[in-house]
Amino acid sequence: MTENRRDLPQLLNDARRWFEEGLLAALAADGVPPVTPTQVQLFAALDEDGTTVSELARRMGVTRQTAHQAVRALVDAGLLEQAPAPTSGRQRPIRRTPQGKSAHERARHALDHLETTLTDRIGSAPMAALRSALEAPWGEPPTGPAGRG
Repeated sequence: MTENRRDLPQLLNDARRWFEEGLLAALAADGVPPVTPTQVQLFAALDEDGTTVSELARRMGVTRQTAHQAVRALVDAGLLEQAPAPTSGRQRPIRRTPQGKSAHERARHALDHLETTLTDRIGSAPMAALRSALEAPWGEPPTGPAGRG
């Protein structure tokens, strides 16, 4: 008998992609310059006062080079800017431009709409349970041979 049940990581990836595709479509319809999923992730990882490329790479779980490429594209699109930190001439935190702040606000509204749509489709109780499970502390992943407690 063939097992057709999909792994939880596959299901979580599909859910992430559902939100990502909905967000990108909403932003495009709202006239925001085209962005990639990595750029969206970077944009969301920014602190209000600015964040260094190294810190963005750490938060995103990508290489510094990948984060730098995404930053460069968002700077070129006019959504981010990079300026020397007042306390250190060597650090150059990344910040949202006024256009970037507007895009970030539109993205927030789009994500709220997507969450409302999902709640309408699957129901309030399953949505609350999903949120609760994802917000719960999971601890460190187990180590050692697979299949052994």
